[in-house]
Amino acid sequence: MMGGEGFRTASAAAGVAPDKAASFNDVVREFMKGLLEMSVEFGRGCRDVVRQSLVTEDSFLVRNFGNDSYIGRKIKVPKDNVLRRLRLFNEYLVPEDKDPLHAWSVILSVFLLALAVLSLSIEYDTAIPVAKNVYIHPPSADRIILPDGRYMAYREQGVPADRARFSIIIPHSFLSSRLSGIPGLKASLLEEFGVRLLTYDLPGFGYSTGSVHAWAALRYIPDRLAGAAMFAPMVNPYDSLMNRGERYGIWEKWTRKRKFMYFLARRFPKFLSYFYRQSFLSGKHGQIDQWLALTLGRRDRALIEDPIYEEFWQRDVEESIRQGNAKAFVEEAVLQVSNWGFSLADLKLQKKQTGKGILNLIKFFLSGSEEEYTGFLGPIHIWQGMDDKVVPPSMTDFVHRVLPSAAVHKLPYEGHFTYLYFCDECHRQIFTTLFGTPQGPLPVNNTIEVEQTPLDDIQVQEDASTQDDFRTD
Repeated sequence: MMGGEGFRTASAAAGVAPDKAASFNDVVREFMKGLLEMSVEFGRGCRDVVRQSLVTEDSFLVRNFGNDSYIGRKIKVPKDNVLRRLRLFNEYLVPEDKDPLHAWSVILSVFLLALAVLSLSIEYDTAIPVAKNVYIHPPSADRIILPDGRYMAYREQGVPADRARFSIIIPHSFLSSRLSGIPGLKASLLEEFGVRLLTYDLPGFGYSTGSVHAWAALRYIPDRLAGAAMFAPMVNPYDSLMNRGERYGIWEKWTRKRKFMYFLARRFPKFLSYFYRQSFLSGKHGQIDQWLALTLGRRDRALIEDPIYEEFWQRDVEESIRQGNAKAFVEEAVLQVSNWGFSLADLKLQKKQTGKGILNLIKFFLSGSEEEYTGFLGPIHIWQGMDDKVVPPSMTDFVHRVLPSAAVHKLPYEGHFTYLYFCDECHRQIFTTLFGTPQGPLPVNNTIEVEQTPLDDIQVQEDASTQDDFRTD
């Protein structure tokens, strides 16, 4: 109201009658008409410029693609044949009062639109399958009680402990459980090599980051381990021993979400529980690459889509999230990017340095003791897929630089899962590398132990028996 009165007052002051003053809407309407007319004229001008510069007889397009050009003469006959055949459909598809060119353009547009709609609907149906609910199975694991009162579940496979030539203990990977072990490993292969396989769940939760605990075992209980076998072992991605090239080779293979999750684990670990409850703790099954933000190669992608792997993966996940507590998962993620209390360089086999000073040197020569070594004395075998994008080969290169005595087996064209999961020939190659020629389990000891009595004791017992007989008589 105030705006209208102000406008009428200004018009009257200018000597213009209020009923003849142009309203604001009329001004805008005339402006838009002028703008549209200018746009049309501008378009016509551009069209004329294009015709005069590109469609003339001397232009590049006409000289190379016109009817009289080499290409035009080559396609003239096929083009005329196609147009002749299309004219046969004009009687059925094109109305008599319509231009055939206009009608065919409409038909082609409708066809392309329908094809796009069908492709989107098919992609939607196949790309979003119905999520399967997580089923928590009844407890059925063998357990032992720890000194602090907690229980630890374990699984034992292969030959019995008293007949085993070799024993393997496997700490499983993240979002896994004791059920994983070596996926697809046959009992006959364990029997052939005489191997006892033991897997376990860490106390309090059903998963672990296997490589972290394997490195810790080599550091703190080296005298109880004969050796170590690792498959694409993970290390702290923030390790200060990494050089710039190794760090770049590792981080460039990872997705932005995975980098963000590592950042949260390092700086704001409390926020991880939200993401975990939206993924593997949501009560619905999903794919490992989506839950853990993994980048998979072509062969890894084909493996996780296999029904055999899917069944194994879902059962393993159901066991790992049995307790449904995000705290343990957060603690494990934080452990991955934190200070472990030791460095990989501590595992390097090297001579123990003697103390400085003349007294220490004299003591060393007088004692006559042999040189002492520090680090892990046993063999370390590492298998690394060269197409692995979960744990890139640059990480194994870093480990080998720090631990040059480790034997690295590089696997061309293999991913993160393909060599270890459901591969009978691969399992045999691994066991042959670790244990040599298969010799089977240890033989059963069927001998009966007989208590042997010395000859003098036997004579004394006979004399005592004779005296007893005399007393009886």
